[in-house]
Amino acid sequence: MALAAFTLTACDNFLDITPTGKVIAKTGEEYRALLTYEYKYFAKDRYTTTVRTDEILMDKNKSSSSDLEAYLDLWRWKDDNPSPTTTYFYWRNYYHAIYISNYIIEHQDEITESTTAQIHQLVGESYMMRAYAHFLLVNLYAEDYSHCTPATTRGIPMLLQADVNAIPASSSVEAVYQQVLADIAEAEKYLNVEKWEAGENYRFNKISAQALRARVFLYIGDWQKSLISAKAVIAAHGELEDLNTSATLPNSFKSVESIVALEKFSSDLYTAIDFPSLDFIALYRTGDLRRTKFYKRVNSSTFNLLKGASDEFTCSFRSAEAYLTAAECAARLGNTSEAIDYLAPLLEKRLNATAYTTEMALLAPMTSEELTQEILDERARELAFEGHRWYDLRRTTQPLLTRTYDGETFTLTPEKYTMRFPTEAVESNPEIERFNGQ
Repeated sequence: MALAAFTLTACDNFLDITPTGKVIAKTGEEYRALLTYEYKYFAKDRYTTTVRTDEILMDKNKSSSSDLEAYLDLWRWKDDNPSPTTTYFYWRNYYHAIYISNYIIEHQDEITESTTAQIHQLVGESYMMRAYAHFLLVNLYAEDYSHCTPATTRGIPMLLQADVNAIPASSSVEAVYQQVLADIAEAEKYLNVEKWEAGENYRFNKISAQALRARVFLYIGDWQKSLISAKAVIAAHGELEDLNTSATLPNSFKSVESIVALEKFSSDLYTAIDFPSLDFIALYRTGDLRRTKFYKRVNSSTFNLLKGASDEFTCSFRSAEAYLTAAECAARLGNTSEAIDYLAPLLEKRLNATAYTTEMALLAPMTSEELTQEILDERARELAFEGHRWYDLRRTTQPLLTRTYDGETFTLTPEKYTMRFPTEAVESNPEIERFNGQ
């Protein structure tokens, strides 16, 4: 980490990074330090998107003044002339991580004092880092794949070489997704660690390639390919936390469900979203153990969130997501019985015995459309406050949400499901918005 901090500093260019002289890593340990630095400072944007969803309530009588200064305009979707104190998403962090990933990939043959397996693992993680960063960027700053013409819609700039002077134009949404899938496939050629121990499980492993691929195909809407990858994740890492008996929450890096525990739940963000909305809490039915495991009831109108406020809650991929992905894809393909088969193991460990029996009876006669909606609701309940809700809303119906603050009503319209490129990045390099339609 110290090496990465020493060798990289800021400047006004596309990436806002440049070497001071050059990156001097030589040994495997030094290259690992470079990547560890990127893991440590990886963007927390998936959690920040929670502020824009229907999961939370912001109230001037409950939220602190600092929370309101940082998140109020994000919460009310005021993207035109937001307050200068508004928190923004981590554009620079993503491209910093991509730069280091590219550097490791390009210099893999020069790494010394390391075994071939160790070097391959490091390179595989770098491909995964590059894929994941580009994937998150395109889902923040470009239109959703299913709501546009991907081949002719502006995506985001892709950086595939360690060149801080490069100023690439934006590629199409389709091109970005294809590059992400290509990087995942390349990563699989190198990754050789099946599972990292707790404390090191922020690193990508072999299973994470299938986990990311399942999510990518889910966002594309290729249900068959997403189902295949989700099933592979379940076969390799199908453990689920049983809330009937376990005190460990499933989004903990210590959980048996953890596949990659990279993205941290920001402690400063936690206070702002400490008040789940009552409408969201109402999604949990009687007998759902998550209602008391995930939330603490303060009074009739206030709940506090228990899934955050600690470094323990670090989660990017976990097995429950794979079950939900498999269930959704099967339902969308019309295979309702298969969908229920994937949903059942999760529900058994999230509901008490009576509620589980009742729920299974409700699911049995559902049509594929009804079951799909129920699975989407289940995703909301299970993956709450883990940074999935925003992307689920934007990849499905992009619903019009409204909220009122201090007597003024605000509406989330479809165009607001896509964030603008950061002003500072565009002002420094107007070329990044150029799109040639390829």
